This record gives sequence, C-alpha cells and structure tokens, in this order.
Amino acid sequence: RLVYLGTPAMAVPPLEVLVSAGFDVAGVVTRIDKRRGRGSDLAPSPVKAAAQRLGLPVVHTVDDALAFEAELGVVVAFGQLVKPHVLAVLPMVNLHFSLLPRWRGAAPVERAFLAGDDVTGVCLMQLEAGLDSGAVFDRAEVAIGADITGDELRRRLVDVGTELLVRSLTTGLGSPTPQQGEPTYAAKISSAELRLDWTRPAVERHRVVRLGGAWTTFRDKRLKVVAAELVDPAATGSTAIGGTDRGIDGGTVGGLRLVTVQPEGKAPMPWRDFANGNRPRPDEVLV
Repeated sequence: RLVYLGTPAMAVPPLEVLVSAGFDVAGVVTRIDKRRGRGSDLAPSPVKAAAQRLGLPVVHTVDDALAFEAELGVVVAFGQLVKPHVLAVLPMVNLHFSLLPRWRGAAPVERAFLAGDDVTGVCLMQLEAGLDSGAVFDRAEVAIGADITGDELRRRLVDVGTELLVRSLTTGLGSPTPQQGEPTYAAKISSAELRLDWTRPAVERHRVVRLGGAWTTFRDKRLKVVAAELVDPAATGSTAIGGTDRGIDGGTVGGLRLVTVQPEGKAPMPWRDFANGNRPRPDEVLV
C-alpha cells in the first residue's frame, strides 16, 4: 500500500504506471492549487489532475499522508520537505533525476545540462531529512547527447526512472548503498541564467538554447531563442546580424545560427521571417 508524493508533469508518468501495474496507491500528496495567469481561476498541479483522472484521493500537506495508513511513500519531484516525524512513521523512497551525489537539489536535470555533463541518470534513494543525501537502492545512467533538448532529456529520464521504480518495487528494494563522492548542488535556474551571455563560448550558449527558455535582447526588447544550430563552438561575441547574408538568409551570430526566435508578445517564428519583418541594420547586434 503506497502513498504518492509529486507535483510537476515529470511526476505524472510514474504515478500512472504504478496504478496500471496494479500497485495499491492509497492516495496522493501534492501542492495546493495555484492561481492561473492574471485571473481568479485556480489550477491543480499536473499530479493532482492525473490523480483525479485516476480516481485517487488527494491531500496537500505531508502530515496528511499519514492518514492513508500506507506502508511506503514514493516521492517524485515533490518540491516540499518531508519532516523527520513523518519519516519516522512512513518510510519513503525518492526517485531523483541525477547520479547522486552529483546534483542534489531542486534542478538536477537543468544543472547537468548546463554544466556540459556527458551523462546523467536517475537514482532511487532512501528519503531522509538531509537534502537528497539518502542511500541509493538502484540507479541508471542516461547519456546527454550533443543535440538533445532539455525536454527530450527529461522524457528519457522519466521513462528510465519509471521503469527502475516499478522494477525495484516489484522485486523488492533490498539494502541501499551509501552515496560515494563529493556532492554538488542543483539550485533552481533563474531567468537571468537563461539570458545568452555573448562573451561565453558558443557551445555554452547552445546548451542554454537546447535547455529551453533562452533569451537575448534586440532593440531593447526581449527576444527568445527557441532553436539554434552550433556553427563555431569556440566563438564568442555577438557579431552584427544586419545585412542580407547574415540577417535574413543566415542568421549566424556569435557562433550560432538562429533557427527559431520569439519576439515579445508574438508566436515563435523562423529567423528569416523575423529578420524580414525587422530589417536589422548592418551594425546591430544582440545583447
């Protein structure tokens, strides 16, 4: 008998597979509904929406998890601390999306991506009061390809992690192994970190674009860079984007060839369409 704790979209597939595999999921703990946009409507978390579709009861505080009288808690991207007094009554396992002890914390996928790690993975760990410091029951590696996007990597990690979770719960958890090595920590990603730094090598900026949410400015307005190709990995500096060959046909700037951009208040569009509409001057650069 399980209780499931999770919040974002990444935590939905493991819940769905646990239910479909026949596990007795007594209930779900997730964050309270949040206000959506500027209106007054409240929106449930992706996990709450999935739980409601599956007919599972939902609560919003960790202490309420004890009311389900479960034997084990399964935590996937929950985003809240579980207090020691709860763990003393209800043991829990946590599916964490990194190869611990590397990238403990809130944004392990994003930090591995931006750091240029060649490989990351998933760990099924024993939850304890420390930050992602528990012993590990099982792990699996996932390669970070040179062209993979952040969304693609997340989907791959969820698939691998869900399979690992179900297998471990089916065959038995066994004895966990203490983490080995020097920990690194994965703080949340800020919007400022997603701004393209044109003084950095193009290979680093390309990672930001592939991760998602990359932006720069053009004529003092924010311009999202949705997709780009790496032309010169070592190139630095925001070269001029104006002129027919660069601005409209090529879109090559600072070692990146811009493929898809999104101006403020508009939908994503090919760079060619953006350049045709804005006609960058020969001396204009992205900053």
